Amino acid sequence: MIEKRANNKFMTKNIMRAEATGKYLRLSTHKARRVLQQIQGKYYAEARLMLQFMPYKAAKPILKILESAVNNISQKNSNNINKKQLRIIQAITNKGPTLKRFQPRAQGRAFPIHKPTCHIQIKIAISS
Repeated sequence: MIEKRANNKFMTKNIMRAEATGKYLRLSTHKARRVLQQIQGKYYAEARLMLQFMPYKAAKPILKILESAVNNISQKNSNNINKKQLRIIQAITNKGPTLKRFQPRAQGRAFPIHKPTCHIQIKIAISS
């Protein structure tokens, strides 16, 4: 999406935006949110470096979604984009459906197991 903002009546500025979404990821929303809060507002190169070396399971799928958002913005823009100007403007996670399973226990009982899923959305923009 190209958004035009006018600072005054003579200047207009084009802002290129793109987003990527990962759905039904087998992660807890709390654990994914912990990683997303650390990269929100950061530049692409810095966020990519942080995600590569984070010890969390959520970092790998979030890195793939971030790469997808960068590819989306490069497809929208016909000329080459400068990756140093890309900034993460929004990184959110929402709760997905919970997979419900049962673990057999002693004396014929069953213990419920809830496997949470989440949807992650990352929006990036070219900042100048």
